[in-house]
Amino acid sequence: MPTNHRRHAVTETPRVQAALDELRRELGTDRVDLGELVVLGAGAKLASLRATRTDTVKRRARLADRVRARRLGVDIDAADEVRARGWARP
Repeated sequence: MPTNHRRHAVTETPRVQAALDELRRELGTDRVDLGELVVLGAGAKLASLRATRTDTVKRRARLADRVRARRLGVDIDAADEVRARGWARP
């Protein structure tokens, strides 16, 4: 059937088949709306990516705050010395 929309094919690899078989058992039918699954899965993946990004942004902000406050838990004088003289090896 002609369409202007993208088409996709899904192969039921063992992992995909296991997930779909479990869903089919729960639904009590062999018919599964793959379009609905794609929309739901895309939404879940998007939420996961956004949560990860939000966590990364928060951690970077905390690190920036620690750098600005000079609360890094390192010896600043030793770090300055290494920057000026380089690493000393025994």
